[in-house]
Amino acid sequence: MPDPDGLTVRASTHPDRPAIVDPGGVTLDYAELEAMANRLAHALLDQGVAVGDRVAWCGPNAVEVLVVLHACRKIGAIAVPVAYRFTAAELAYVLADSGAVVALADPEHADRIAVLRPQLPALRELVAWGTPAWDELLAGGSAEPPTPPEALGTQMIYTSGTTGKPKGAVRARPVPEMTEALVRTLRLVPDDEVHLTTGPLYHSGPLAWAVLTHGIGGTVIVMRAFDPARWLELVRTYRVTNTFTAPTPLKRIVTLPDEVLATADLSSMRSLVANAAPVPYSLKQEIAAKLGDWFLFEVYGSTELGVSAVLPPEEQLARPGSCGRALPGTEMRVVGEDGRDLPPDVPGKLLVRSPSAFSGYHGRTEPVGDADGWKSVGDVAHLDADGYLYIRDRGGDLVITGGMNVYPAEVEAVLHAHPDVLDVAVFGVPSAEWGQSVHAVVVARPGRTIDLAALDAHVAVQLSGYKRPRSWEVRDSLPRTDSGKVLKRVLREEYDARATP
Repeated sequence: MPDPDGLTVRASTHPDRPAIVDPGGVTLDYAELEAMANRLAHALLDQGVAVGDRVAWCGPNAVEVLVVLHACRKIGAIAVPVAYRFTAAELAYVLADSGAVVALADPEHADRIAVLRPQLPALRELVAWGTPAWDELLAGGSAEPPTPPEALGTQMIYTSGTTGKPKGAVRARPVPEMTEALVRTLRLVPDDEVHLTTGPLYHSGPLAWAVLTHGIGGTVIVMRAFDPARWLELVRTYRVTNTFTAPTPLKRIVTLPDEVLATADLSSMRSLVANAAPVPYSLKQEIAAKLGDWFLFEVYGSTELGVSAVLPPEEQLARPGSCGRALPGTEMRVVGEDGRDLPPDVPGKLLVRSPSAFSGYHGRTEPVGDADGWKSVGDVAHLDADGYLYIRDRGGDLVITGGMNVYPAEVEAVLHAHPDVLDVAVFGVPSAEWGQSVHAVVVARPGRTIDLAALDAHVAVQLSGYKRPRSWEVRDSLPRTDSGKVLKRVLREEYDARATP
């Protein structure tokens, strides 16, 4: 017999405990969430959704998103998050590539999907939540749990597409031993967690943390869209204990005016996890000084590999540039071009072996690991003698100038430390003399301006000449995915377009 569904168990043991709180709307306790998820699960079964079928969902963070995730799991369906900020072409691509048979969305994005239906032959049903059609769908289903499938459903999350078209990463159900290791390492307390959805739930990290919080009997506070001052207010009001975020929202928080930061109270926070991009050391220093030094965890992970390494709060300032050591149950290696292990401190290709790693990309047959289970997303890194991981760059970001390797993350870390810089992206551009040269795009902090001569002098003090940017660009903002990753592909394309005669 399959194991009992976790939500059904929680609804039985703690029915009145708040499960989801929408500060601008409803609150559902565990009994109410269980009943709503069961009704949707039965409705999907009535529409012919079978084990392994894809059910797409699209919209900003909302109570309904979590209901959809629980319903899909209960019937063995695969929930497919679709970014609501996609263009029509991107939306059509993911829906078609996934083969989704049902799509559930908020009204605005349901209308966008409806226009695309001629391009989506597999899509049988489209329902907008918060509408009479949604209410009718739920009313037709039983509040009792459906018969458990042999295999509970999971999610298939599309990669952010920073280097090309998104791909659906196929993940198995979480391994209990790995979940327990993560809970212990991040110092989460079962039945006593309050999670704030800082990022969009269609991204793997925010989604995983919300689901994890429900898995250990906690409460999820739904923040529909990020606002730094509102974030501080929600943490204080609801005594938030954990969240997951990219570095960019954290930078927006610490750069709030002093009078706003004076209202902050993060005394309840136990585990603020930063991921999706390297966390600049200067940002860690600001967080410790302005918000507190007892709760920041940095993790290395990805949609494909899950959480691989963790750096706890007490080591954030003691280990500059590191994102921690391997999560228990996970192994890491750094290898050269010949596939052999490299000595400590020598950068190479990072390999990870973990029960949490994905099994492949949907619809693609290329291998994603070797026969021994080692897998990689192409990141360049090194391990020190104590096993601490240092991400040098994504494999495609390496700049080779005059035969010398430059890792943009190293240059970006130096630029982030300048008091006038809010955001930065460094990448290579063509050079007739050197093959490539280093190009930097910088964004000023609110109320400040960028003096490029001063910035160049700042870099010159800390980096060798070949690592210094040879060209600069000042922007109001950088193009980023909603998960916080800089779209350097877009920056390169724009640079190339300007450079083309």
